Amino acid sequence: MRVALLTREYPPEVYGGAGVHVEYLARELRRHVDLTVHAWGAERDDPAVRSYRPWDALAGDAPHLAALQAVSVDLLMAAGVEGADVTHSHTWYAQFAGHLAKLVEGIPHVSTVHSLEPMRPWKAEQLGGGYALSSFCERVALEGADAVIAVSEGSREDICRAYPAIDPGRIEVIYNGIDTEEYRPDPGTGVLERLGVDPARPSVVFVGRITRQKGVPHLLRAALDFAPEAQLVLCAGAPDTPEIAREVAAGVDRLRAARDGVFWIEEMLPKPDVIQLLSHATVFACPSIYEPLGIVNLEAMACEAAVVASATGGIVEVVVDGETGYLVPLEQAPGSIDPIDPEAFAAAFAERVNALLADPGLADRMGRAGRARAVQRFAWAAIAEQVAAVYGRLV
Repeated sequence: MRVALLTREYPPEVYGGAGVHVEYLARELRRHVDLTVHAWGAERDDPAVRSYRPWDALAGDAPHLAALQAVSVDLLMAAGVEGADVTHSHTWYAQFAGHLAKLVEGIPHVSTVHSLEPMRPWKAEQLGGGYALSSFCERVALEGADAVIAVSEGSREDICRAYPAIDPGRIEVIYNGIDTEEYRPDPGTGVLERLGVDPARPSVVFVGRITRQKGVPHLLRAALDFAPEAQLVLCAGAPDTPEIAREVAAGVDRLRAARDGVFWIEEMLPKPDVIQLLSHATVFACPSIYEPLGIVNLEAMACEAAVVASATGGIVEVVVDGETGYLVPLEQAPGSIDPIDPEAFAAAFAERVNALLADPGLADRMGRAGRARAVQRFAWAAIAEQVAAVYGRLV
């Protein structure tokens, strides 16, 4: 079976959870199907990867041009998948290409949902009128897909609410995965020392992009109340908009004025560096206000970090409250993902982080339980088998 995997992100150009997902899924899928990856970016050395660039005529600073550039790549991808038996798209950046290929080539289209445009209204800040175009591409592609893969039960419910025209029978839940041989505890301290992080002090670590859904401003508010001996390590860059960049910068300045041990790492660290930071974290913090699953929680768990995370979306299917960490209740108003009471949410987050900082033995036990859960429930090999089975039912 010849499968065309359509994605914006693919190594070495990976900056988010969807890219991580595609990287490892592609590796395992090659054991089952004849796979070609179609991705944005520069040419790769791998002959099984085809690279695409947006049309030069669409270059510019206007925010809506980013969406038009995505559509230009979709057109090129749709023309490039000739000979495939099935396409499998990831994120709105490539979903429309799968839909077009279905129309042009007459082949099934499978799409994995990593997030939903209706759940991210703040993207109107980032894309301007392009948000209407990204929403259009996603809706048309998902409603026309032969199979839709949700990465959690929570994500499946979101898909059904956002797009009631999709037959629920076409939606299948297949979790994200984790490579627990790569993500495992690293006892070294060289990375910490290079960054100035004290291995002898407890640390709370965050890893993620600066975007509304990741909830970084809420974490910074909560950190004002973290136990004074704790360090906060923010591996946070690639802000979606200048507005949220300024908000986070102001929050960091406020926090640094109140306490020491605040490290903001804005560049994307190599994977081994992140693994070492996670391995030495007393607590991994995930304050997301929207998260279909949250691969980063699996990465932290595989490195034996106890997790404190928002009780939202697919996070509640990954983190077991009281066993692998703590879940923080997140009350959101209908039609909004923002906390109804941001101060109460931050206070509850700080309370649970402090409970683990005060009991390192408990944090260690939760970390070990988290790794065991990651190994047992989220192996990529089994996930790829499930995905290949979806293809087999359609071809």
